[in-house]
Amino acid sequence: MFIVDAHQDIAWNMLTFERDYTHSVDETRRLEKGTQISEYNGGTLLGWPEFQAGKVVLIFSTLFASPIRRKMGLWDTQCYADSNQARSMYLRQLQVYYDLVDKNPEKFRLVLTGGDLSQVIDHWRNEENETHPVGLLVLMEGAEAIGDLSDLEEWWQKGVRIIGPAWAGNRFCGGTAEPGPLTTEGFALLERMAEVGYILDLSHMDEKAALQALDAYSGQIVATHANPLAKLPGSQSNRHLSDRVIRGLIERDGMIGIVPFNSFLKVGWERREDVSLMTVFRHMDHVCQLAGDAKHAGLGTDFDGGFGLQSTPAEIDTITDLQKIAPILRQAGYHEEAVAGIMGDNWLNCVRKALPGR
Repeated sequence: MFIVDAHQDIAWNMLTFERDYTHSVDETRRLEKGTQISEYNGGTLLGWPEFQAGKVVLIFSTLFASPIRRKMGLWDTQCYADSNQARSMYLRQLQVYYDLVDKNPEKFRLVLTGGDLSQVIDHWRNEENETHPVGLLVLMEGAEAIGDLSDLEEWWQKGVRIIGPAWAGNRFCGGTAEPGPLTTEGFALLERMAEVGYILDLSHMDEKAALQALDAYSGQIVATHANPLAKLPGSQSNRHLSDRVIRGLIERDGMIGIVPFNSFLKVGWERREDVSLMTVFRHMDHVCQLAGDAKHAGLGTDFDGGFGLQSTPAEIDTITDLQKIAPILRQAGYHEEAVAGIMGDNWLNCVRKALPGR
């Protein structure tokens, strides 16, 4: 059962904490024991051996930095004051991915085209291969690095295939904890993104902006890592997806990646045992019930993205344990094709439609 993870901040972690994702989870945890990294970001959940064991074939790998006003401490080095600084940081992170692939071609491959994706999947399907490369599809989380709309062609040529306009609020639209609609610049950004061919990521966009984007954007639309607000009673956060946005994504044949982060799964959780993979299932099932099928739900873990082991459901030790979701889906009555879809095939089908050169 292949897994596609639609959100991991790999480059951010490599630059912020010097994590080496060719290592195993155990090795990284050993190296970080006694440091403050666990306090800042939690215990890692990611490593190449675990990608192999978990059959993680494709990762949406982010370019991410936060505005300086959201800086969390001296350790939080990936913060920018303006679009020029954001551009410099994103370029450096993009180079991290190119270097990772160049130094470990048997372990990681950049996915720029449909042909690249097919090569990665074919390698995994060939049972004669003992190990397999993990595909990296580059996602720009927050469009602050776009100083001018002409920059979109440059970022495309450099390998970016997905853009989420906002993390926090910015000149394009409202974002997490900073609400607001699309601005004039935001509409112009979406128009040019569609012309170039980007996938639009609604994650972190305020509901007003997301609903406008669903009406305005002509290309593929997804929410790579976001959970249903309806499953979080009492939450007032605009970080989660209203049913209006979920229905809009479904109508546009979009995808939603569910985040196995306890704060996004259960309001007021205190212990890991308070949250289980059954809770993750309920969030997935909510999307499927709204859709009337299982074609629009998937995974977008955000693992190592500001949280780690200590803030995940009790059954999870590493990303490999996401495979435990499959039997829960089966027990709930989902047929095998639907299970495979939610675990990874839905994302693969979505990406194939959007990538060039298929």
